[in-house]
Amino acid sequence: MTELEVLTIGRVGVDLYPEQTGVSLAEVRTFAKFLGGTATNVAVAAARLDRRTAVLTKVGADGFGEYVRNALEDFGVASRYVGTSADLQTPVVFCELRPPADPPLLFYRSPIAPDLTLTEDEIPWDVIDSVPLLWVTGTGVSAEPGRSTQRAILERRARHGHTVLDLDYRPMFWPDIETARTEIGWMVDHVNVVVGNRTEVQVAVGTADPDAAADRLLARGVRLAVIKRGAEGVLIATESERWTVPPCRIDVVCGLGAGDGFGGALAHGLLSGWDPHRIASYANAAGALVAARLACADAMPTHAEIEEMLCT
Repeated sequence: MTELEVLTIGRVGVDLYPEQTGVSLAEVRTFAKFLGGTATNVAVAAARLDRRTAVLTKVGADGFGEYVRNALEDFGVASRYVGTSADLQTPVVFCELRPPADPPLLFYRSPIAPDLTLTEDEIPWDVIDSVPLLWVTGTGVSAEPGRSTQRAILERRARHGHTVLDLDYRPMFWPDIETARTEIGWMVDHVNVVVGNRTEVQVAVGTADPDAAADRLLARGVRLAVIKRGAEGVLIATESERWTVPPCRIDVVCGLGAGDGFGGALAHGLLSGWDPHRIASYANAAGALVAARLACADAMPTHAEIEEMLCT
């Protein structure tokens, strides 16, 4: 594989989706298996757009871990930085497809997910220094030793290139919102691009108002703030300008991977050197396409599909 363009760090696992829709998990009879995890899905989405990507994470010493590695390679994502935890299991997530726009998730990550056990001696520091785009998540600092490792990575990176924080706030991973605000807030001060929805920016900077949140992010050294507003579109802000990109109208099948499709397209736009408005429009269309499909990694769109969506 030639030199990487994107390295994502964080969650990986196996998503199990019901094959019967409109029913509770208690009533589901069969499930379909897919690759999942926020950082993983973003890498897949960027690879689908012909970017050279890899995921830095860990899995368990089990069949699901083998599945993850094989699935990554099948999607064109390098698995060389996927470590193995000998005494933990690869995470599994069950999804209930109701409501489809925001399906509830049931995470099996006990006693801790392998991706949160990354230590500094498992980090490819030469890649951290050189990769054009580094993608980290708020979930990655929800527990030790992953928290300290991510801090060391961001301190070493020193906002080099595109250093992107996906706020990725998941309440079930945190003891309380104050801890999440402290830890995710620290990350804000060490990245130059931040992306999240209104709930996530409220956790990170204390306000859900998109413009006020953008102001606070930019004041802390972020050069590009991307705030997803759901049915109201996407706000994208720099020090000099800001725009709201209107939503794409689609029939939602499953909203789970939309943010990750958005993220992969955002990474592609940043690496392409596009202006912020074009990046947001492109990423917004990518997210809409994923929301109109079942699953996450498997649903990531191609460039041609995104361009077609932009033209409709």
